[in-house]
Amino acid sequence: MNQVIYDNYVAILEKELVVALGCTEPIAIAYAGAKVREVLGQMPEHIVVYCSGNIVKNVKAVTVPHSGGGKGIDVAAVLGVLGGNAAKELAVLEDITQADIDQCNSLLKGDFCSCELIENVANLYIVIQAKAGKESAEVVIKDYHSNITKIVKNGKVLLTKEHDYEKSASEDFPNKTLLNVKDILEFADVVKIEDVQKVLDRQIEFNSAIAEEGMRNPYGAEVGRTLMSEFDTTNVKLRAKAFAAAGSDARMSGCPLPVVINSGSGNQGITVSLPVIEYAKELKVSEEKLYRSLVVSNLIAIHQKRFIGSLSAYCGAVSAGCGSGAGIAYMMGMDYRAICDVITNSITNVGGMVCDGAKPSCAAKIAIAVETAIMALHLSKKNHVFHSGEGLVKDDIEQTIESVGRMGRVGMKSTDIEILNIMLGKINVAEN
Repeated sequence: MNQVIYDNYVAILEKELVVALGCTEPIAIAYAGAKVREVLGQMPEHIVVYCSGNIVKNVKAVTVPHSGGGKGIDVAAVLGVLGGNAAKELAVLEDITQADIDQCNSLLKGDFCSCELIENVANLYIVIQAKAGKESAEVVIKDYHSNITKIVKNGKVLLTKEHDYEKSASEDFPNKTLLNVKDILEFADVVKIEDVQKVLDRQIEFNSAIAEEGMRNPYGAEVGRTLMSEFDTTNVKLRAKAFAAAGSDARMSGCPLPVVINSGSGNQGITVSLPVIEYAKELKVSEEKLYRSLVVSNLIAIHQKRFIGSLSAYCGAVSAGCGSGAGIAYMMGMDYRAICDVITNSITNVGGMVCDGAKPSCAAKIAIAVETAIMALHLSKKNHVFHSGEGLVKDDIEQTIESVGRMGRVGMKSTDIEILNIMLGKINVAEN
């Protein structure tokens, strides 16, 4: 395999499959909060948080971990300022204490923190400004949850960078334009396990643990627990979607356990991994085969998201579920053509399921996405595939992935605005 492609794929996995504690949007706000205090050098007297619509949408209804059950932009930001460890990036709230929670609750009763919607910016955009006496600081995060693009102290710019990480490579972001299905499958065949084992072991361990936690305890809508109690648990298809849903049940409702993310999302990290892990148990494949199958599931999902973007009105569970379906197909020994058909059958079916924010019902969307991917797999096994010219299906898999991605990124922009307006009460739906 071409060494440049090989090295890029390893780098992509290392960059994308990182640990996050809680839903990544409030955690990104907490990270910015911790960083702005670090830059300021003291406890602020007041902070202002500016967020893009997609950040607002994805923070509104999820519980911030280690917050005592709190929700919202202000909770995430204030906790980050009080006890966040910026060095831990998306695990920034790992060291929060009860004293931090108590102080956070106290500050939230006053005017310590104000929050504003900022329009006409990137979908993922966070600014926190902090003041203490004559001192001031500002931190900006853009495009990627841990991507700090600007730091200002007392009016002096200490850091500034602009980079489209979805489209090109840099020291911080490997080249995703090199991703394609054929090379992903070849990479999975030839990759040295030691080059990917560390990140995949962590994904298996952490994501399995939060799924088990979601099964043991009544988090959120209890989608995973309900599936396991109401249907045939001897069926691996049922377990694949139930455990993925259970991980989201726990994560969306404040479970403090960490997850390994994919495409900036813990829910997507859960969805690309747990169905593959469950099928590996059922099929009794080797550990090496599991690793190689996870390589496929993770990279196929990342490949799709390059065209969709980090945040949009397109539910990321769809691309992640598709990734898991491709990973399972690879595990079963299906060839390039058949795996392409799995992808086509999956994303041109439920592609377009809307994201109306991070919340407990994400677990149900994950279950649907995994169900769709598994159905797509079985259609492919019988040589059934949706044909070019039918909806968004194109002549080859790369064109199909790009067409669906464009629909999610460009075509659903107005949908995204409408969802946000409804969620923020700007539109009275009873009058329309």
